[in-house]
Amino acid sequence: MTTMTVAQSQKQIFFSEVFPLSLARPTLTCCSIFPDLDRESGNRLSYHLCRAMEETIAIWQDQKLWILTSTGGTEPNAARCQEALAAVQRDLPDIGDRPLVLQKVERSPATPTVISKLAFQILRIQGAFTPKLVTSVDKLTVIRKVKFWAETVELQEQICPALGLTVRTDITFKGNLADFYASNAAIESPESLLIGLPVQDLDLGSGGSIVGVIGTVAEHRDRLLKLATGRLTQRAIQQAPDDQLIVGLQFGKGKKVFHYPLSALRPSITAETAGKFGFDYGQLLKFTKIPYQERQEVLATFKEQATTALARYGFRIERSLNSRQYPQLFWQPHVAVDQTSLLFGRNVTGIRGRILQGLSRGGVYSRHPHFQPGTIRIAVFKLCDFKVGQFVKATQERLKRYGFDSELIDRKQVSLEDLDPASARASVEKAVNKLITVPVDIVLTFLPGRDRAADDEDGGSFYHLIYSLLLRRNIASQVIYDDTLKSVDRGQIINQVVPGILAKLGNLPFILAEPLQIADYFIGLDISRSPKVKLAGTLNACASIRLYGKQGEFIRYVLEDALLEGEEIPQRLLERLLPATLEGQTVLIYRDGRFCGQEVPHLLNRAKAIGAKFILVECKKSGVPRLYNLNQKTLAAPVPGLGLILSSREALLVTTQVSERVGLAKPIRLTVHESGESAPIEQVLDTTLKLTLLHHGALKAPRLPMPIFGADRVAGLRLQGIYPSSLLEGDRQFWL
Repeated sequence: MTTMTVAQSQKQIFFSEVFPLSLARPTLTCCSIFPDLDRESGNRLSYHLCRAMEETIAIWQDQKLWILTSTGGTEPNAARCQEALAAVQRDLPDIGDRPLVLQKVERSPATPTVISKLAFQILRIQGAFTPKLVTSVDKLTVIRKVKFWAETVELQEQICPALGLTVRTDITFKGNLADFYASNAAIESPESLLIGLPVQDLDLGSGGSIVGVIGTVAEHRDRLLKLATGRLTQRAIQQAPDDQLIVGLQFGKGKKVFHYPLSALRPSITAETAGKFGFDYGQLLKFTKIPYQERQEVLATFKEQATTALARYGFRIERSLNSRQYPQLFWQPHVAVDQTSLLFGRNVTGIRGRILQGLSRGGVYSRHPHFQPGTIRIAVFKLCDFKVGQFVKATQERLKRYGFDSELIDRKQVSLEDLDPASARASVEKAVNKLITVPVDIVLTFLPGRDRAADDEDGGSFYHLIYSLLLRRNIASQVIYDDTLKSVDRGQIINQVVPGILAKLGNLPFILAEPLQIADYFIGLDISRSPKVKLAGTLNACASIRLYGKQGEFIRYVLEDALLEGEEIPQRLLERLLPATLEGQTVLIYRDGRFCGQEVPHLLNRAKAIGAKFILVECKKSGVPRLYNLNQKTLAAPVPGLGLILSSREALLVTTQVSERVGLAKPIRLTVHESGESAPIEQVLDTTLKLTLLHHGALKAPRLPMPIFGADRVAGLRLQGIYPSSLLEGDRQFWL
């Protein structure tokens, strides 16, 4: 790990949710299995072996089976392991197409990753944590739960095992899924009611989504009893009536579909599903906010519970990573985030915390050719009764202050009163088509607040209808909801909206004043998927790429013109998205999530073919421990820009600032792929942080760097057929 380049303030103490682990004198067995298994089959096998062999824990890692025996327990011999393996395979006939054979591997040292994943498996199998009840109201229960996962961290130039522990809030239906179905079966069909519903299994509390209705308990009871390992699931199968439905469930991104009776599942209540249960999710949000003091207390309790469960196998949990013990692991930028220098028009330099002043003094950094010079032609479209004349006038005045003349071409209002949904959509479409008969550059669209939640309805929202109609004609749009106009000061709305309008029209309001040194170009890769609502699996996916220059200036976007299947971006597409004009350049490529399949070899082959260097960085949003400031022994919000260096290739970074009433900032995880060009992790942190500061559609910095921020929205709009007509490549940030 490289030496820290930023001196840490002695007054600030930082704290993390990463807990180093030690394992004293383990009784650990390593085995190979023939024929080879894929990762998903190996994970399923190890899980069921934990249930089949007492006093042992098994995991699948590095194409090997690792078995840890509890302290004082007897290490299982080869015959016992083979017997348990055969029994599991009888219950899971889809694992392997012929009998599996186990063979011990001598002198195979366990890596830190193996050790940390064994600890994770112990906590998972034993159900080590007891949730804390927050409240129980009407038909719902609110609890604080722990989310945990395996980690590793580099300490004193050695990679060590660790555990990530964080606190989350779950809102669940009081009864089980069978109770919910019984109350609603007469209203909707089983498929429309159940498919897509998020649920948890009763034994482990693992969350998944229902992807299909399989049949009834009478048809599957005997088969499911052989497969079930959890006590509560077994009881549910035994006691369920013959006519109770069996549903298929997918966990996370796994491809395997697991079958459960309704009574073995508990519905989860989310913003998308709360209406099905008769709840206003906005009213439930107050329960999800965890005060810092409570978070600290609950986290300490969960650590104690983990300590007890792991001690049985010889594990010890150390104090969490903190800046008192490990000051070299915590990173901060040389300059505070809001003091970062930006460059505006007329060579005016300003700072991130005063963007509006910079625009007023210098105007935009770069004008699109269409506006050199040129007047912005504006149309107004209303589907609400709120008066917007003064707002439009103030918008034009602000555009003038930033150096742009504008002209109000037309305005139109449509009343949807007494219209059925189909007629309302038709009226809106006709009105929009008539409105843009005379060419305009942007349409200011004012919608009723209730339209926000209309995307899940069969006809969709007016937002996406209007957005699609305009974008297909290469016309930008800016949507403002009437409830925002009523509740937020007009000036604050204009502060956010006007820079976005200018950027959507192809102008660049500002860039970084100082060039980034790590690379010449920055690229964001992402695949957006459209899940099937009524059927299992993923419907289609669309890849997108965005290119940024050395000072973070947006250059262009490219959308794939063909829909994809699966998670991997194919080689032909990568080659098309990464042109030969990058010859001789160093390019930092962000991937939203992990690089999949053969993406890395394809990228490296492309780099070699065109004579470029690619730094490959994975940017992950889930499974990331939080970071904190520690003030007088009490947790506090982390300062924006705080990073935790886990190794020379991996770090966590806090990119946002969140008020306590809203919640707590969630860091992102940055991993420099070992197959690409190397780069100092501190430099990756600094670069990523600065690339979050270039959002032209809002004053608040986003969580992700701009090359991948909103990439899912870009490709998601493409999946809905919403993109500039005949412009799968362009230089306007239409997605803002």
